[in-house]
Amino acid sequence: MFVETKNESIKKQPIKIYANNKESYFEKEIIPIRIIPTGETEEKLIGNVILLQNITPYKELDFAKTNFIATISHELKTPLSSIQLSVELLGKKQLGTLNEEQISLVESIKEDATRLLKITGELLNLSQLESGAIELSVAPCTPYEIVQYAIEANQKMASQKNIHLNIHLPENLPEVMADKDRTAWVLSNLISNAIRYSYDNSIVEIKVQQINNNFQFSVQDFGIGIAPQYINKIFDRYFRIPGNRNEGTGLGLSICKEFMEAQGGSIHVISDFGSGSTFWFILPVVNTNI
Repeated sequence: MFVETKNESIKKQPIKIYANNKESYFEKEIIPIRIIPTGETEEKLIGNVILLQNITPYKELDFAKTNFIATISHELKTPLSSIQLSVELLGKKQLGTLNEEQISLVESIKEDATRLLKITGELLNLSQLESGAIELSVAPCTPYEIVQYAIEANQKMASQKNIHLNIHLPENLPEVMADKDRTAWVLSNLISNAIRYSYDNSIVEIKVQQINNNFQFSVQDFGIGIAPQYINKIFDRYFRIPGNRNEGTGLGLSICKEFMEAQGGSIHVISDFGSGSTFWFILPVVNTNI
């Protein structure tokens, strides 16, 4: 399976005008003016009307929202990391032996702290993407490094559900052009979702293959799948499938999409409702002829 598509929906960027010591933002719309001259039958274009709509107040609110999310996310990460470290120490019995009820509480605290850290990380990524503050470091790297990080990050979660991560990674693959950390985060997110939506005692297939001048990283699960009416919305920000019991912000897949597109790649999904889903992303192979 290999699909390569161009981004058809190019986002219209607002026009920024600096005047009177202030930045203002406008949305531009070009309206063609066509007429049929007297005595003729064919329509002719005689000009265009350019319509500018001032959206500065909305942009200012958007900036305020982005800054607020960034500040809150950053401030939350430190205490949450401290909580996580504390429960790790309790779990290792360095501060004394715990009884069964205390062990259960420590595990519950650890899971909640991990989930909150994931949410704050997603919000921080989102705020950086929106503000343009995030810097991608696209350079040659090996697919093995990307896969290794993603597997290690999800091995414990897979073990808890007795899910086997079946890895297909050919030897002697060339390097891929990617931001290693961001790409590993994307793959880890796809594997985490596959585990979450899989049944216990099942398999998640992770495959890397070179097809022509591209790499395809794919993650396939055999879980509940995605209903057809939600497929086109799955990468939208804050979208969560109605009735889904799994907790989350609805940001993970949208951030994955933006990370991939920022690197010149793309991300896709197919799903058979009731039988599972396959997510895959495409990145270019390093050009050794340069």
